[in-house]
Amino acid sequence: MYKAIFIDIDGTLRNDLGEISDITKKVIKETVSKGIKVIICSGRPVKSTIEVSKLCNASNYIITSNGAYGYNYKDNKCIYKNPMKKQSCIEIYNLAKENDVNFIMNTEIGRISTKERGVEKENILSEPIENFLEKTDVMQCLIQDSNFEKIRDLKPKIEEIQYVGIKNQSKSLTNPYEKPREVTYYDIADEKTSKGFGVKNMCEVLNIDLKYAVSIGDDYNDISMFKETGLSIAMGNANDEVKSFAKYITKTNNENGVAYVLEKIMKGEVLC
Repeated sequence: MYKAIFIDIDGTLRNDLGEISDITKKVIKETVSKGIKVIICSGRPVKSTIEVSKLCNASNYIITSNGAYGYNYKDNKCIYKNPMKKQSCIEIYNLAKENDVNFIMNTEIGRISTKERGVEKENILSEPIENFLEKTDVMQCLIQDSNFEKIRDLKPKIEEIQYVGIKNQSKSLTNPYEKPREVTYYDIADEKTSKGFGVKNMCEVLNIDLKYAVSIGDDYNDISMFKETGLSIAMGNANDEVKSFAKYITKTNNENGVAYVLEKIMKGEVLC
């Protein structure tokens, strides 16, 4: 029997309306009741990942910021972390400032932004970036703006910065057929950070052999955890490249694909 199941949020747990169905919540609760840890693994910051975890009845462990931070929110305990180098954050901040785009930092104390758009007013950076970084670890930075071309053109400059990598980004930046949405973004973290890195670290701390771990996702940033777990499951709505890294393809996020495959796992069906 598998001991831990790592699940992505958007495009996986949530349908295209941004909802988690009642059947998915019910099946996750049943899975946890059998002693299997269901762990949300997301590019999101701590607060919103906890909210999703509680909403869908998952376990009290989460992986956030594309694998940079593992946390037990029941015991308020950091499981592991891989913060960014301070100089890298400063360079990204300076690029964002020069180009007048929003710069956001995911930290243990919350999400801090340089602009008010999309965040609470009390979470605006109110001191020099150097001062802030002296006392706070940053797990992940985000660059975002409503101007698609501005974000697209900044990407090569971000990729030149040492010790970091783009871990996730708007689909419109990688797919020419994808229409830009209201906000275009990318997530930036330490070069070693990935969801696979997070899964590996979480399993090590929880003393779970990776061959007894499952990963479920739909996008490129989920491939790294597919490579680490004994069973990897791609959503039916994932593109063909992402699916090629998975051992099993479930139904789409609009067809309760997570609930469908969790029920199979609980029945002990062989998935390959």
